[in-house]
Amino acid sequence: MHHQGERVVQRRAGLAAERWGSPGVGAAVPPVAADFLTLQRMVVIGAADDDGTVWATALSGPAGFVSAPDERSVVTDRAPTGDDPLAGRFDTARDLGMIALEPSTRRRMRINGSARQSGRGLTIRTEQVYSNCPKYLQTRHVEAGDSAPRPSPARRSDVLTADQRRWIAEADTFFIASRAPACGADASHRGGNPGFVAVVDDRRLSWPDYIGNSMYMTLGNLELDPRCGLLFLDWERGHALHLTGRARVDWDERRAAAVPGAQRLVDFELEQAVQIDGAIPLRWSFEKYSRFNPS
Repeated sequence: MHHQGERVVQRRAGLAAERWGSPGVGAAVPPVAADFLTLQRMVVIGAADDDGTVWATALSGPAGFVSAPDERSVVTDRAPTGDDPLAGRFDTARDLGMIALEPSTRRRMRINGSARQSGRGLTIRTEQVYSNCPKYLQTRHVEAGDSAPRPSPARRSDVLTADQRRWIAEADTFFIASRAPACGADASHRGGNPGFVAVVDDRRLSWPDYIGNSMYMTLGNLELDPRCGLLFLDWERGHALHLTGRARVDWDERRAAAVPGAQRLVDFELEQAVQIDGAIPLRWSFEKYSRFNPS
């Protein structure tokens, strides 16, 4: 069932009420999804701090570091550590969104539920499990991994540096974490050709919302709570740029019409940036852009 925020967005987007269902969404992990998880080298997770600040981060490891021991559980053998914004946050159970994304095949699945630290890793009790269409996903292949140097100390700021603004302006992919009170957390993917994220200044970004699966989980969460976390990865060097702030949807059709493929625009205002060089041991090579990306 969709929560109030999702229904508001669906109604405003002109989606007929009879299409408000969530086809393919269930609490159990199907066998095909469990098999997919065991092949993954990286997952992105999103969660909120105790004060409601939302962050997105990535976990990576050899194939098998994520598994589904039963139909309502997903387990990772590692958790955020060190300077990661979500390090230590799962000592108590909290809402978590996860996206498992395989850039080489453009397959992805999303898992939402409640997570808690268990040994060195996380145990997630699933509430929503579903696959996504492969739109706007660029094809990449793992070239190396698991032998990279230790991450550098985090660099924190409340504004974006010139290098970070350039990084974002050249990105073709980012991840967004959102959370609605009493409705759970979610982690999702956004993609497009380089430049699809506009850097307005050292604290403001905007990006187009392209046509998708019409579930509006991210925008629905933002309708109820504008706090969100963004994650930009440097795929070739393993660097991670974590941003947290607030986002709002601009429903101005004239503004959207000026951006190819945009159904509407999302504006983001930064509150804190955390850059960790070498955060991800994997190194990816680029193959091609999605054919769905608007020009």
